[in-house]
Amino acid sequence: MKRRDLVRKLEAAGYQEDRNDGGHSIYEKKDSRPVQVPNHREINENTAKAILKAAGL
Repeated sequence: MKRRDLVRKLEAAGYQEDRNDGGHSIYEKKDSRPVQVPNHREINENTAKAILKAAGL
């Protein structure tokens, strides 16, 4: 999955980029646990699914 598609899904669910710690961006949403998104153009499908699951999507 392309990183920008994953970020769009997170932002549509109300997540905002909190900080960028080098290799990862941290997205946070009020009353939810923060999720890390790797800074790569392509993200492995299993990794993308795990990020979406952690975000509750």
